[in-house]
Amino acid sequence: MKVLRTPDTCFEGLEDYSFAPHYHDFKDADGTPLRLHYVEEGPKDATPVLLMHGEPSWSFLYRHMVTGLAEKGHRVLAPDLIGFGKSDKPAEQEDYTFERHVAWMSDWLTGLDLKNITLFCQDWGGLIGLRLVAAFPERFARVVVANTGLPIGTGWSEAFKQWLDFSQSTPVLPVADIVNGGSVRDFSEADKKAYDAPFPDESFKAGARRFPALVPITPEHPSVEENKAAWKVLEAFEKPFLTAFSDQDPVTKGGEKIFQERVPGAKGQPHVTIEGGGHFLQEDKPAELVELIDGFIKRTA
Repeated sequence: MKVLRTPDTCFEGLEDYSFAPHYHDFKDADGTPLRLHYVEEGPKDATPVLLMHGEPSWSFLYRHMVTGLAEKGHRVLAPDLIGFGKSDKPAEQEDYTFERHVAWMSDWLTGLDLKNITLFCQDWGGLIGLRLVAAFPERFARVVVANTGLPIGTGWSEAFKQWLDFSQSTPVLPVADIVNGGSVRDFSEADKKAYDAPFPDESFKAGARRFPALVPITPEHPSVEENKAAWKVLEAFEKPFLTAFSDQDPVTKGGEKIFQERVPGAKGQPHVTIEGGGHFLQEDKPAELVELIDGFIKRTA
């Protein structure tokens, strides 16, 4: 694989994102060296809260939640998926597969030997994060899912179809505008600069372009069988499992019901609807999500 690395200068002076960088070096199955970036804040001896982002965002999405949760005494980790943020970016779309993403994040998770994890996941952070839960259920203490799913080839929404068509056809992928369009609030120019920062030009966006095409929405898609196997594990997952979908996301609307019906740990939980939140509810309601996660941990400790 040819691998690109966004220059550090692209990330200088980002508003509300002054976290010290942390890196995990590992090798892909083909032997290619890769470097994964993550944010880590809060007490080292506290149990970890893992915040997983999706497409086409990065750990900047969680900046306010990282600070808020760390101030409440949690050890907070927010990794950048390979292809995003400060992490390395393989140059070709063909370098990215669902299973490779799961393998890359598994290497990071086990490399840091994270245990007793509280997972919060949204968008592709859920698709990958829930596969991690299925692969390492003993490492997770509880899960919060928001605006995500774990598809097994049974179809798609019209909103997702429009996004897929756009992402695969537009000559320039306007990353900041995409995240802003998926949020209720209007971004500042500083916010937009931060979302565009990982991608100095189109050559850095292979992962961002590829993600929508990797969602297993038809029986013929790769990873359908792997996701079905993951669902078998989730259907036996009895640890606390909370849904927190927002009220203004057409892409994942109604997706919380499958988790509430199929995951044993979701039974009897005080599931919430985040009002006034778009697809990227972390941008719209970060303080509310901090209180939700903190309260969930304390209530189920």
